[in-house]
Amino acid sequence: MKTQFVETGVPVAPRLIERVVMQSEGDPVLLTSRSPLYRLTEHADPDEPAERSSFGIEPETGAVYFVMPDREAWFANSNVNVWLNVLHRCGSRVTASEVLSEPDGSEEYLSEEEEERAFAELNRLAKELKEIDPAAFNGYEGLLWPGLLDRWLY
Repeated sequence: MKTQFVETGVPVAPRLIERVVMQSEGDPVLLTSRSPLYRLTEHADPDEPAERSSFGIEPETGAVYFVMPDREAWFANSNVNVWLNVLHRCGSRVTASEVLSEPDGSEEYLSEEEEERAFAELNRLAKELKEIDPAAFNGYEGLLWPGLLDRWLY
């Protein structure tokens, strides 16, 4: 996993990953509703404490969770390698898309045609991500990616 971190890197994603943080402590420091996690990222929202809205690794399983502001841990991916693959696939798809990306940071409303194209692209992306990590799409409640993709346009 360390090799993939170095070779692949963790992409920054607005409103999802603001800072990559490789914790130096030997014990997990990211407190959650499940158990303490090893911290992977921090969200740079000035209204939220830095230790919240972060990704972390569960020591026992290696599973990656997204920690919500209320410290609730949502399952993201089965392991770090899969998580990195999902982040890069998601990021490259969004960046290449005319209807999913926000080039100017603008929040313009999509036309009906653009909205249909966006839904189609999100469905294709969800299918690709599910092929990478089926466990991340095994249901809806408490899972990061289905909820995130579902609310993308709203």
